[in-house]
Amino acid sequence: MDTLFKIFLIIHIIGGSVGLITGTINIIRKKADKNHRLIGNIFVYAMITAGFSSLVLSILHTNYFLFIVGIFTLYMIITGKRYIYLKLLGSKQKPQMLDWIITIIMLVFGIVFIVFGIYFVVKSNYFGLVFIVFGYLGLSFVKTDFNHFKGKFKSKNYWLLAHLQRMIGGYIASLTAFLVVNVAYLPQVPAFVFWLLPTLIFLPLILKWSRMYEVKKKQL
Repeated sequence: MDTLFKIFLIIHIIGGSVGLITGTINIIRKKADKNHRLIGNIFVYAMITAGFSSLVLSILHTNYFLFIVGIFTLYMIITGKRYIYLKLLGSKQKPQMLDWIITIIMLVFGIVFIVFGIYFVVKSNYFGLVFIVFGYLGLSFVKTDFNHFKGKFKSKNYWLLAHLQRMIGGYIASLTAFLVVNVAYLPQVPAFVFWLLPTLIFLPLILKWSRMYEVKKKQL
């Protein structure tokens, strides 16, 4: 069992590290060119690897941290990638079974996260705030998915905005994992601060970039 754990831990570290590096590169460089797509594909497969391996690790050795990161990462990355191919929802296209499955899984775990989070906070365990925040974010994206699947959009380039938001969400998960793993070096800072810091930093940026790209699309 320990050998299996070490193997998946190595896989997780490699996937997470590659995802963090490629995600950082694509955030700071020019979007939508050939290199952006190439680096983006590396990021996607690296994060899927990190996500699946974290779920295995969380089962082998019970770990809430790995489980939350795994679920959230897989949902954000897979749906972010899928939206590239879902440009005609509501007209000539319908969501596939995979789209429904991954969204319903996030719906279930989003509710579970919030319930557990409230329970932990009531018990004076402030790690519950992490459950609540990630659960709320997950459910917010699930609501967006359901609206899109029904052909209800707030913008013509809904697929681009969804892709942007989900990929950055996956990057947030990678950065969060990196910070939490290294939190031991700053023992005076509560761990849940590092859990929420990347979200607090990047959420306003996601909103800003979403508005920016939505306006550019309308101008076309």
